[in-house]
Amino acid sequence: MAASETRPPRATVRAKAQLTLPTEIREALHVSEGDEVEFTITDAGEVLLRGMTSVPADQRWFWEPEWQAGEREASEQIKAGDVEIFDDADAMFASLND
Repeated sequence: MAASETRPPRATVRAKAQLTLPTEIREALHVSEGDEVEFTITDAGEVLLRGMTSVPADQRWFWEPEWQAGEREASEQIKAGDVEIFDDADAMFASLND
C-alpha cells in the first residue's frame, strides 16, 4: 500500500464467531447496540452488510409509505419557507378550523 492509502476498516472474529464493528462502520450503517444487520452474498462471492433498525410495533405507522410521503412533503415545505407561525395554540387551531 502506498503511504497515502489507508487500510480499510477490519475486525477480528472472536469466540463464538463474534466480532465488533469498527466505529466508522457502525456510523455508516447507522446501527447501535441492539440493532440488527443483514448479510447478502452476491454471485461474485462478496458479502454485503446492511444495517437494520428495529421499530416497536406501536410506532410502525410512522414508517408506512403514505406517512413517509407526508413527512417528505412537510420537510420540503419547511425548507421552502412555506410555514405559518402562531403566537399560541388557540391561534393555530383557529387557523386550522378556517
